[in-house]
Amino acid sequence: MSTPLPPWPYPRWIAHRGAGKLAPENTLAAFRLGARHGYRMFECDAKLSSDGVLFLLHDATLERTTNGHGAAGERSMGELAQLDAGGWHSRAYAGEAMPTLEALARYCLANGHHLNVEIKPTPGQELATGRAVGELLSRIWPATAVPPLLTSFKPAALTGARETAPALPRGLLLDKLADGAADVQTALDLGCQAMVLNHALWDAALVARVHGAGLRALSYTVNDEWAAERLIALNTDGIITDRVDLFSPAAT
Repeated sequence: MSTPLPPWPYPRWIAHRGAGKLAPENTLAAFRLGARHGYRMFECDAKLSSDGVLFLLHDATLERTTNGHGAAGERSMGELAQLDAGGWHSRAYAGEAMPTLEALARYCLANGHHLNVEIKPTPGQELATGRAVGELLSRIWPATAVPPLLTSFKPAALTGARETAPALPRGLLLDKLADGAADVQTALDLGCQAMVLNHALWDAALVARVHGAGLRALSYTVNDEWAAERLIALNTDGIITDRVDLFSPAAT
C-alpha cells in the first residue's frame, strides 16, 4: 500500500549555489542575484572549518573558487574569511567573501526565502558536519517558518543532522542507483522526506515508487528546457538549476 504524500511547502524551482554560474557560487552575492531573478529557494553547500564554524564551499579544496590553496577544512574561519571567493569568476566580484552558513541562513530568514543545505563534509567529518548543521539551523530557524531542507550524498551526515535536528526535513542525494527499492529503503531508514537524484535517473516507475513510499522526488542539476519539461511531466517535486536566467521560478 502506498504511503500518502505529506504536504510539501517548497517551490518547485531551486537556484543552485545561489545563482548558478551567473555569480561566484556559494557567496551572498550569488544568492542576492538569484533573488533578483525571482528565485525564492536556494541550494548551498556547507562544511566545517578547523575551528568548528560552518561555511559555504562545494569543493574539498580551495583552488577552484578562491585564491586559497589546500584543504578548506584545515583552515580556521578567520583564515577562510580573508580569501577572495569572487575574483575567480569575474572582476566584478573580486573580493567577495566566503560566507558562513549562519550568515546565509539569516539572509534567507530576513527575506522570507527557503533554503536547501547540502551537507558537504570534509572526508572523515561526515557525522560531525551533519550534527553541526542540524544544531545551528534548529537553533536559529524559527519554528513558525518553513524549515530548511537538509540533503547529503553521505548517509552519516544525514544521521548526524537527524541526531541534532530530528524535526528538520532531510533528503538523500544520489548520482547513481544501486537498486530502486534498496535506495528508497535507505532514504526511509535515514528518516528522509525526499530523494534528490541526478535528473537523468528519474523515470515514471521510479517516481511512482518514491512517491508511493511517501517521499518527494527532486532533481539536480537541470539546465536544459527539454530536461525540465520531462521532469515536470513526470510529476517530480523540485528542480535545482544553474539557469536562473532561463527558467522562471513561477513556472509549473
